[in-house]
Amino acid sequence: MSSRDTQRAKVYAAEQFVRTLFDRTAEHGNQVVEFFGAQLTLPPEGRFASVASVQAYVDEVLAHPRIRTGWPDTGPLTVRARRGATAAHYERAEGRAVIAVPERQTTWALRELVVLHEIAHHLCRAEPAHGPEFTSTLCEVADAVMGPEVAHVLRVVYAKEGVRLGSRSEG
Repeated sequence: MSSRDTQRAKVYAAEQFVRTLFDRTAEHGNQVVEFFGAQLTLPPEGRFASVASVQAYVDEVLAHPRIRTGWPDTGPLTVRARRGATAAHYERAEGRAVIAVPERQTTWALRELVVLHEIAHHLCRAEPAHGPEFTSTLCEVADAVMGPEVAHVLRVVYAKEGVRLGSRSEG
């Protein structure tokens, strides 16, 4: 039985804020942002053109040395197309782990931060699905793959939204 996912809406709100921050930097062509009194240089966020490009990225992330070391027992993760453009999601069915992403190019789903969120679900099996262990896992993955500035932004925005971070379980 799974526990109630009380942080879900707060996690989504925080991550929407972070995605908007990345959108604004891309629009202005300047990766330097003033963020709660500090100047940060954010990396460009990866965007994907197809399910195949998302799969290639997922494979690269799972092969990253920090990810392999931190989650040594993680199995493969397949990316599949899903109808509609309303959501991306992670599922585990019949012993397979899958990320489903919209088939059509959307401004929010085929982007690095969304894919990292789904990869974090694959790495973190703790309940509830968007609980403290999950948010800590996503911050660690973002730090390894995108850099410490992104992990910092996520942590600060999570705190602003009242999202709890925890220590993750290994593997």
